[in-house]
Amino acid sequence: MHANLSLLKSKSAKNKSSSQASISRFFTRQEGDKNANKSGRNSARPCLGAPGKVSSGRSRVEVYKGDAGGCCECELPHRGPTRRSETGPVKTTVSEPSLNHLKRKAAFSFSQAGGGTGKKSAPEAGVPNKRTRSIYTPLELQFMEIKEKHRDALLCVECGYKYRFFGDDAETAAKELNIFCHPDHNFMTASIPAHRLFVHVRRLVSKGYKVGVVKQTETTAIKASGATRSSLFTRELSALYTKSTLVGEDVNPLLKMGDLEEAEDVVQDSSSNYLMCVSESWGRQSKELVVQPSTGDLMVDCFKDGPSLSELESRVLKVQPVEILVPCDLSEGTERLLRNIALASVQTDDRIRIERRDSQHFEFGEAMKTVKDFYADPTRHCKEKDSYCPYVHLERPVISCLGAVIQYLTEFKLERVLLCTREIQARQDAVAEILASGSTALPTVRTLLQRLPDLERGICSIYHKKCSTQEFYLISSVLARLSAELQTLLPAMQSQLCCSLLRGLLLETPSLLAPAQGFLRVLNESAAKKGSKTELFTDLSDFPAIQERKDEMQAVLAEILSHRTEIRQTLRNPSLDYVTVSGQEFLIEVKNSMSSTVPANWVKINSTKVVGRYHTPFIVGKYKRLQQLREQLVIDCGREWVNFLHRFGEHYYILRKGVCHLATLDCLFSLAQVAKDNNYCRPELSDGKQQIVIREGRHPVIDVLLGENDQYVPNDTGLQGDGKRAMIITGPNMGGKSSYIRQVALITIMAQMGSFVPARQASIGIMDGIYTRMGASDNISKGRSSFMEELLEASEILHRATSRSLVILDELGRGTSTHDGIAIAYATLEYFIRDVKSLTLFVTHYPPLCELEKRYPAHVGNYHMAFLLNDWCRIDPFLCKAEPEFITFLYQLTEGAAGRSYGLNVARLAEIPDPILQTATLKSKELEAKVNARRKNVKLFSEVWNISEKMALVNWIQSNP
Repeated sequence: MHANLSLLKSKSAKNKSSSQASISRFFTRQEGDKNANKSGRNSARPCLGAPGKVSSGRSRVEVYKGDAGGCCECELPHRGPTRRSETGPVKTTVSEPSLNHLKRKAAFSFSQAGGGTGKKSAPEAGVPNKRTRSIYTPLELQFMEIKEKHRDALLCVECGYKYRFFGDDAETAAKELNIFCHPDHNFMTASIPAHRLFVHVRRLVSKGYKVGVVKQTETTAIKASGATRSSLFTRELSALYTKSTLVGEDVNPLLKMGDLEEAEDVVQDSSSNYLMCVSESWGRQSKELVVQPSTGDLMVDCFKDGPSLSELESRVLKVQPVEILVPCDLSEGTERLLRNIALASVQTDDRIRIERRDSQHFEFGEAMKTVKDFYADPTRHCKEKDSYCPYVHLERPVISCLGAVIQYLTEFKLERVLLCTREIQARQDAVAEILASGSTALPTVRTLLQRLPDLERGICSIYHKKCSTQEFYLISSVLARLSAELQTLLPAMQSQLCCSLLRGLLLETPSLLAPAQGFLRVLNESAAKKGSKTELFTDLSDFPAIQERKDEMQAVLAEILSHRTEIRQTLRNPSLDYVTVSGQEFLIEVKNSMSSTVPANWVKINSTKVVGRYHTPFIVGKYKRLQQLREQLVIDCGREWVNFLHRFGEHYYILRKGVCHLATLDCLFSLAQVAKDNNYCRPELSDGKQQIVIREGRHPVIDVLLGENDQYVPNDTGLQGDGKRAMIITGPNMGGKSSYIRQVALITIMAQMGSFVPARQASIGIMDGIYTRMGASDNISKGRSSFMEELLEASEILHRATSRSLVILDELGRGTSTHDGIAIAYATLEYFIRDVKSLTLFVTHYPPLCELEKRYPAHVGNYHMAFLLNDWCRIDPFLCKAEPEFITFLYQLTEGAAGRSYGLNVARLAEIPDPILQTATLKSKELEAKVNARRKNVKLFSEVWNISEKMALVNWIQSNP
C-alpha cells in the first residue's frame, strides 16, 4: 500500500490498531482491477459506520475516529467499544472516487450548490454534486440547508469538541483567524476548539462579519439509546452575532473568568455598541433611530437634510455607531456618504458595519403592525405604561425606523433629552446638598457606588436570557448588596436630607433592587462561579424535573455500588473497590496474574503490564444508563435555568428603574466632587431670557491640566439678547482666542446639564443649540477642499441657528483669498447680528470686520486678547536686517480691536531660521507701510471730497502740508 499525498498534501499516516486514537483519516491505494479505474465511476466514501457498497476492485480504505458528537461525516453515534482483531484494524473498502476529483480543489462556491444568491434549494440526499460527481455527506447536506436560510452569515457548526466552518466560510475564517483550512469531501473546512468559541466569534464580528452559531441539539449518550440512534445529529442555529448584538453566553468573556474581581473589570470596561437605523423619504426628509441592544437605550430623531447631507453626517459622527441598518433603496448620495464614513477608519476592526434590509420593513403600514404586535406580546412582562401606546403617537418616519429595528432586534426603551428648567434646577439642588450637607449617609452611599460593574448591561443580558451563571451571580449579588446596605441607611436619609430629587432617589432604590435578593438565595455560590448548572440550585423544591433526575441517578448509582458485593465474592477479594482511570468510572482492577479468575463475559476496558480493568455486563448496562441520566440532567438544568431567568425577567423594569436611580446618584456625586475640587459656582438659569453672563470664567479642562503650578487666567463674558449679542474677538496668534470661546461653550453646556460651573458667578439662559465652526480639514474621499468643508459647516449653522442659539465661528473665510474671505466673513457675521439675532462669538484676523461695531453699536462689541509688545525690535535699513517683535501673552480679554496679529512672533517661537525671519520682518514692514499709505490717501481724499467751500479747502491744505 502506498500513501496518497495528492489530496491533503500531508505526510502519510501508518495503520494503527483500533485501540489507538486516530483523529485524521488516511487513504491507501490497493492494486486491483484496472478496468474499474477506467470506467470512471465515482461513488460516496462513507465511513466505518455508514452503509456503503463494497467493491472488489480498486478501493480506498478510510479509517475515522468520530468526535464526541458522532462518527465523523456520517455523524452516527458510537456503539460502545469495538473488539480487537488479532490481525490488525478492521478495514472496510468502498468504491474509489476519481483521481481527477482528488487532485481538484474540494471546495466549491456555495452559490452553485443552492447556497448563493440564486433560488436553488439544497440538494437532496443521494444527489451527486455536478462539479465533483460525488454525493454530499449528511453533515454537508445539513450545513447547506441551514446556510440557504442564512446566506449572509458566516456559520460555526458544532461537531463534538470543536466548531467547524465549511466552504467559503472556511476560507474566510482561515484568513481572518489565521487557522488551517483544508479540503474535506466536497468542501473546504476549518475548525476551532469549542472552549475558544467566544474568542473567535468576537474576532470575526469585530472585522464586520455576521456570525451564526449552529449547535447540536442532541447528546451522544441520549441519541445512542433512542430510536434515532442511526440518524444524523440534529443541529439548529442558536444565535446570530453582529457588532451591535454581542450579547450571549457564546461571546461572554465571563465564562472564562476564574474570579469575580476580574469579571467586574470586564463588565465595567464593556464598550457601548450602538446600532443606528437610517431611512429617508422624498424631499430629503430623513429619520434616524439609535439603540444600544445591550442596555435597551434608544434615541430618535427626524430632520430635513440638504444636498450635502451634513445633518446626517453630523449625527453619525456624533453617535459613532458600530452598525447601521438601512433599506435597500437608499438614494445614491446617502449610500455614498454612509459608505465613506464606514470605510474612513484605517483599522478594519473600527469600521462601521452596514446591514441592508428589505425596504418593506421600513414602510409605515408594515412598521406600525410590527410595533403593535411587539408591544402587545403578553410574554414581555411590561406594565401598562410601557405598552405600545406611547410609541404609536410618534412621528410616522420614527415609526418606520422603529419597525425596522424591531425586525432586527428585540427590546428597548425610549428616552428623551432633558431640557426642562425645573429638572435642571432639581439637579443643582441635589449637587448643592451633597456639597453642603452634613449627612452621615451620603459618604456611605458614595462608597457603595464605587467600582460597580455595568449593571444596566447586565440586567438587560439577563432579561434576554443571554447571560452565564457567572454574570448572573455577579449582577444579582451586587444588586442584593446595594439593596441591603441602602435599606440600613433609610432612617438617616429620611431625617437628614432635604432635596426632593436626592430623597426620592435614595428612598426608592432599596425597594426597587429588593427582588434580586430572592433570586440570589436559591443559588449555590461556588457552582455559579464555576458555571455548573447541575449544582446551581440549593433548594430543588421549585425545580421538580431536576429533583426527579437526580433521584434516578442516585438509584442507579446505589445499584452499581451494591453490585460490589457480588464482584468481591466472584474474585474472592473482600477489599476490592471501583477505580476511575482516564474518565472511565466503576472499573474493576485485576492483576494479570489473577486474570484466570475473571469471568468470560466481563468486558476488558483497558490494561497495563500489571493489571487489567474490566466492566461486568451489569455495570456496562447501568453505567450507560447513568451517562444518559447525567446528560439528561444537563438538559433539564439548562431548561430550568432559562425558566429561572424568565422569572427574573418579570422584575426587569423594576430593577432597571433602580439601576437608573443608581446611575443618576453616581452622576450627582461626580458633579459635586468636581465642583468641590475646583471651586465651581452654581449658575443662575433664566428660561425666558437670552443671555450668557459669566464673571471670571475658566476653561474646565485646561484649568485642571495646568494644576497648581500654573494658574489659568479667568475672563468675563457678557452676551445679552436685547443688548450686545455679538463679540468680535481679535488678537495675536496663540493669544488664547480659541480657548476662550471653547470655555464659554463648555460653561453653557455644564450649566444646562445641572452642573456647577468654573466661574465666580454665572447667569445663563436655556439654549436650544450650540453651533460651532472651528479648525480646518479637507475631505479627500468626497472631493472637498478645506474651504468647501468650512463653508458647508457654516451653511448648516446658518440654516439651523435661532435667536436662542449660541453660535461660535473661528476664523471663517481664511481658506481663500483675503478679499473673498473678508467678504464671506463680513456678510455671515452681519446676517447673525441683524437677522438671526443669536448670541455670537466670532474670532477673526480681518480688521474690516471690526467696523461692524460702528454699524451696530448696540449689539456688537470688539474685543482682543491682551499682550505686551517689547519695543527692542529694530530694523537696520543699511544692512537690510530686521528682528521680529517679541510678544508676551497676557490671555486677558480686553475691549477694543487688535491692530495686528503678530504672526512673525509665532514663527519665531516655532524656531524658523533667523535669515527667513529677518526677510519676513522686512517684507511685513514694507507691506504694512503700503497699506497704511493707501488707507491714509483714501482718508484724505474722502475729507477733500466732502469740502464744499473754497476757504475750508484752503484751511485744510494749510493744516495738511
